[in-house]
Amino acid sequence: MKLWRARPATPPPGTRKALTGPDRKRAIEEAIPLPVEIAGQWGWRLLAVIGVLIVVGLLIINLRLIVIPFMIAILISALLVPFKGYLIKHHWPRWLAVLVSLLLAVLVIGGLVFVIVIQVRVGLPSIERKSVAAYANFKSFLEAPPFNISKVQYTKYLGDLSSAIQKNTGVIGSAAGVVVDTVTKLFTGLLLTLFATIFLVLDGARIWRWVVGLFPRRARVAVDGAGQAGWVTLTAFIRVQIFVAFVDAFGIGLGALLLGLPLAIPIAIVVFLGSFIPVVGAIVTGIASVFIALVYAGPLQALIMLGVVLIVHLLEGNFLHPFITGNAVKVHPLAVVFAVAAGSFVAGIPGALFAVPLVAVTNVMIKYFAAKQWLVDAKPDIKDVAQVTTTVKTDE
Repeated sequence: MKLWRARPATPPPGTRKALTGPDRKRAIEEAIPLPVEIAGQWGWRLLAVIGVLIVVGLLIINLRLIVIPFMIAILISALLVPFKGYLIKHHWPRWLAVLVSLLLAVLVIGGLVFVIVIQVRVGLPSIERKSVAAYANFKSFLEAPPFNISKVQYTKYLGDLSSAIQKNTGVIGSAAGVVVDTVTKLFTGLLLTLFATIFLVLDGARIWRWVVGLFPRRARVAVDGAGQAGWVTLTAFIRVQIFVAFVDAFGIGLGALLLGLPLAIPIAIVVFLGSFIPVVGAIVTGIASVFIALVYAGPLQALIMLGVVLIVHLLEGNFLHPFITGNAVKVHPLAVVFAVAAGSFVAGIPGALFAVPLVAVTNVMIKYFAAKQWLVDAKPDIKDVAQVTTTVKTDE
């Protein structure tokens, strides 16, 4: 392949003429080396793609009060829609299948919240007693070497802290306003999530057909197939993540229960919810359980709890994921860590929650396009998606 165009012979001096129109344009093109022209073509296209991504990102950030509830609804629907399809396949009326699916989701989520509230109310007296004992132990720890903080110094520090709090009462008042605003936004987001979930479960297929209809006619088959592949990947990811979260919650919750930690069941539920953020969420909630063990039980129990957390994560990483995570939802741990970090940097906790499923779905859709799988199978299932992600055919 020639990297430099052949230039025409230079005319003798005195015979050159001013170039105009097509001749001038052709002369400029012939003067530019081919590698520079290729780099330029790639450069402006990459700049255009980056510009589009920046605009989309800014829109998502500014419309996050709408985008986040909708994405949560998509994650919930990825679990409920297959269940609805299972009921319809077993001759349930469509309206009843939708109703049962939605009621099941409400009962599960409401049940988790109810258990947490009941456990906190029942364990509150014990927590108060253990908190007083932990506070006394902490004071004794500060009075001993190497800190050697006397009771007078400790009282002075508390007085300084109280004075600082009193001087910042205005900040506290504004913080109360922030809390009210946050509660209002959470309530609004909850309503949007509920309505979006209902309509996605009820009529998600027709909504997707409308989205596909926005694309040019020639691209609709490919877009529809890629969307189907992404949806299959998302449903598989949610099922896998629920199972992994259950194992994490059961192992860490059982360890907390055997060690006699307060609120062992709420700890397990928090670990379950946190595990939906792959790798990072389970680690953070596991560290929180170790801290609770350190405060309320002592260093030995904290070390034992740390061992339980490490064993659970080793079991998850070395046994669960290799056996239950197929190629369709497999994401390299390095990509998981960076995706979660980028998502949390851009959108906080919601960004960390959506980062990994977004990466997994995008990866499958791109490979589906690259393999031109829609030419042979426009309605892929999980086996087709796994095959596409392992072998991407390219034209010779």
